[in-house]
This record gives sequence, structure tokens and C-alpha cells, in this order.
Amino acid sequence: MLRILLAEDDQVMREYLTRALQRSGYAVTAVDRGTAAIPLLETETFDLLLTDIVMPEMDGIELAQRAGELCKNLRVMFITGFAAVTLKAGKTMPQARVLSKPFHLRDLVAEVDRLFEMDNATSFN
Repeated sequence: MLRILLAEDDQVMREYLTRALQRSGYAVTAVDRGTAAIPLLETETFDLLLTDIVMPEMDGIELAQRAGELCKNLRVMFITGFAAVTLKAGKTMPQARVLSKPFHLRDLVAEVDRLFEMDNATSFN
């Protein structure tokens, strides 16, 4: 089962995203801020970091950069409601996916599915 680490400071959003991804067959560990994600990245293995960009203490871009140092094969997907932040994320981590709020939960799940389908397709070549 693919494992996702979700970092989202909004409790309602975190719960909705967790439920939607779990219903789609993913194992999800959710935290409310980037600083809470770091110890998990140091001790556990995840396939995807799904993180909000704008969070207190440590923003999602900083978290993704730190996660990249800890876990070389970790995929990253940002979620944000701020267009300017989307541009910054794209420049800082061009290999990461960015999903802009508002989005439907099925759009999120479809993006995550596509991300892993692409990985599977390239691993067979």
C-alpha cells in the first residue's frame, strides 16, 4: 500500500483529504504543520508528501526541501489557495505537482493516482 504524509494546518481540510485518500486505498498519516512532519520523515518511509504551502512554523516549500534531503525518492505535491505561492513552488521545486484550491476531492485523488501511475509506467521501461 502506498503511503502518504499529509501536512495541512486546517483541521477540516486535513480530515477531508485523509478520508478521501484512504477510501482510494492509500495509507495516510496526517499532521497539522511542517515541523510535525520532520520526525516522521526521519523514522518512517513515505511515497508522497502532500503538503499545504502556507502553514505556521514551517511552510510547505521548506518542508518539501527538507523532506528531499531526508528521502531521495519521495514524491511531492503541493496544495495551495494562493496563486503567487504556486509560482514560487514551481520555481523552487519544478518536479513537484501543484494543486490549487479550491479543488474537488476526486481531482486530488485523480492527481495522486496519476502520479503513481506515471511512476509505475516508467519503472517498467
